[in-house]
Amino acid sequence: MRVMGLSAIQPFLTILTAILFLDSSTALEFPHELVNEILPEFTNAAQSPISAPYSPAQSPSNENPSPLTPALFVIGDSSVDCGTNNFLGTFARADRPPYGRDFDTHQATGRFCNGRIPVDFLALRLGLPFVPSYLGQTGSVNDMVRGVNYASAGAGIIFSSGSELGQHISLTQQIQQVMDTFQQFILSMGENAAYDLISSSIFYISIGSNDYIHYYLRNVSNVQSLYLPWNFNQFLAQTMKQEIENLYNANVRNVVLMGLAPLGCAPYYLWLYSSANGECIEVINNMILEFNFAMKYMVEELNHVLPDANIVFCDAFEGSMDIIKNHDYYGFDVTTDACCGLGKYRGWIMCIATNMACSNATNHIWWDQFHPTAAVNEILADNVWSGQHTSMCSPMNLKDMISRNGKQ
Repeated sequence: MRVMGLSAIQPFLTILTAILFLDSSTALEFPHELVNEILPEFTNAAQSPISAPYSPAQSPSNENPSPLTPALFVIGDSSVDCGTNNFLGTFARADRPPYGRDFDTHQATGRFCNGRIPVDFLALRLGLPFVPSYLGQTGSVNDMVRGVNYASAGAGIIFSSGSELGQHISLTQQIQQVMDTFQQFILSMGENAAYDLISSSIFYISIGSNDYIHYYLRNVSNVQSLYLPWNFNQFLAQTMKQEIENLYNANVRNVVLMGLAPLGCAPYYLWLYSSANGECIEVINNMILEFNFAMKYMVEELNHVLPDANIVFCDAFEGSMDIIKNHDYYGFDVTTDACCGLGKYRGWIMCIATNMACSNATNHIWWDQFHPTAAVNEILADNVWSGQHTSMCSPMNLKDMISRNGKQ
């Protein structure tokens, strides 16, 4: 294993110190400028072709003349952000190498991964192009009729989750952007055509991790004394229920809601809790299990009371634990250490430089402190699509949903 010298680590320590001790208003308003000032070589990298923002034209030629669904709309956090945060003042950015090094274009697009994120693989399955970021497209209806990705790294179900990282688009704000998009559709194609497009499309929601990472586990506003984990999960589930009902009232009918992956196994928490042998942090995973249970129950309720609703819950915890426990079968040699980072389990400092990354990410489960590699994303996407490896979606998988809609 390569060990970095003090001179190589010093810039990262400088950034860490600046984040902790710089005047808070400066750090939160212009964090990207802070990083560029401390590590100017990153600015040059960001302006080079390898870090050019992703555009739909760069995606592989995967659009089918007759896709299985009209469009794919994505709401969420860094698990599915495809470039929203490239346009925001935030520390939560993935617009520089080594992010994207194994992506189709070998460019840092804003995806928090070495390659594709789950919705990229699902777009291929659906016969659609990679979905563009809401902030990264021109705003024309032609750019959005095949889908839009509203996801923003750092976002949570709670409005203020992740705010210490800088700007982000919260769940509520993303839902408002969805409504704005719908208004554009109605004005452009008329109500009937717009409602038909909306009701026939797939809405993929993946959010909630930051409500733990940047809110509950940090005990922001003394939240742990006000809410036990179960009560906190119930609050999150009820908030999500209201937002899904808002989408339903706007004629959305097909929703895939992702549960949370086992955060207690993430390299950051292995480092923070000083895991001795790479064992997952049980107290955190128990919270995630409760969250997923609450979300699954909420989905069952909504399917029961909302006519024509097809809402699917997919348990990312179950799918991820299957990968971790059967890592040899899936071809993963490294199950605890991130491919990119510093410190024990490479979980201490986030991935911010190319020389912090391993040479081969395909045999790693974790790409950085919190995010899986593209190889894991593909397996999870296969499970969402058809339960190919693990049946983790209820009451049906996405393929079944498409088939069911086709028969109606």
